[in-house]
Amino acid sequence: MMRTAKPLLLFALALMAASCAPRDDRTELVIQRFFGACQAEFGDLIDPSEANGECGIITAMINQFRAENPDIKVVENTVFWPGYDQLNAQLAANGAPDLVTMHSSVIPDYKSRDLLQPLGSLLATKGIVPADFTAAARAGVTVDGEIMGLPMDVWAPLWHVNVNLFEQAGLVRNGEPILPRNVDEFMAQAAQFKERTGKAYIAQTTARDFSGPMRNFYIYMMQQDASIFTDARNANFDSPEGRRALMFMRDVYAKGYTTPDQDYTGALATFLQGDAGIMVVGTWMVGEFHARSQQPDSPFYQGYTVRPVPQLFDGPDISLVDGHNWVMPHNESRSEAEQEAALRFLSFFAENDFQWSRTGHFPAYTKIIESNEWQELPHRTSISNITRVGQPMPNFVRRQAPIENVVGEEVAAAMSGAKPIDKAIADMQRRANEILRSF
Repeated sequence: MMRTAKPLLLFALALMAASCAPRDDRTELVIQRFFGACQAEFGDLIDPSEANGECGIITAMINQFRAENPDIKVVENTVFWPGYDQLNAQLAANGAPDLVTMHSSVIPDYKSRDLLQPLGSLLATKGIVPADFTAAARAGVTVDGEIMGLPMDVWAPLWHVNVNLFEQAGLVRNGEPILPRNVDEFMAQAAQFKERTGKAYIAQTTARDFSGPMRNFYIYMMQQDASIFTDARNANFDSPEGRRALMFMRDVYAKGYTTPDQDYTGALATFLQGDAGIMVVGTWMVGEFHARSQQPDSPFYQGYTVRPVPQLFDGPDISLVDGHNWVMPHNESRSEAEQEAALRFLSFFAENDFQWSRTGHFPAYTKIIESNEWQELPHRTSISNITRVGQPMPNFVRRQAPIENVVGEEVAAAMSGAKPIDKAIADMQRRANEILRSF
């Protein structure tokens, strides 16, 4: 009998202790984001100026907001990039977070299904108006005339350059790397680089992670003044411009000028180890690469710079851009207090967007780009032209995320020779059109 009574007594005491615990009646704000997890390094930091990298800075910013708004219970969900599968499941279960990070290219798809709360009038209550945004940032959140999110930034693929290796290859003039101005110059300089250094001219994602091949293919089409999509139901990949872009990418791979069979992590490691002259990756690595270049043991110690992707084809001076944004998914159970908490966070982020721009992304606000504070950050003058020539994907195209995966998969197959170019580009066109016509 005593053996039974003792566990029951302990259970009863535990229940009493739980019932006596203080209730947390604060308004809850659920923020869901990508950008990775780095609690071990930055989990206690509340000053974003002391952080670096996307993960570090966003973690410190949320910590700062939490510290400055103790009346709000901030719940931070970190999702595996890009997080849309999880968001879709939450929306289906009527349990969406209050705020979610979302790419500009994806917003039109969610807006077309009435899954996002328009934010224009709500942001105006906090003094945030579209006129404050840069043109590219404003375009990224504007769909059918409505403001669907708060822009965090504008980002673009870039060429990150190991100037020390370029010096070894004889491709430096007056301290600046000599970069190609057309396809012929690319091939000649890549051959010279490989011959003199024994290393790959360019590190890039060529397998498994398909966003990199997709972006490069899109850029090379855009540099030929080609429309990537002819309309909302038809892609334009199977075109003379698409074939030229894919043939160029295949030639670079076949001649050994790029890193073969590497995913994002592998290509990044190749560049960091000093085994490639160029890394093709976005603005988010500017801050981290610059920090590495200040370390004496880095292969690009005091020898790092960054440039927009060079114009290799005959066409307009253009750069593919996208953006990160905060959006508010529809949630019928969200209270006015929860909505107000979300707006307070958005206002906080807008006021502190300079700190976020330290990642390397372009600020979403004209006043920050025009400020001396931003222009004096390392390498910003080398890439600032993108703020004028950047072109986002057309917002009439739905299902961008699955289409991008299809494009990257087929491009990677053609680059490696796993598929003939004609087969890869035909399959790319067919599969993309099936998605475009599926709704």
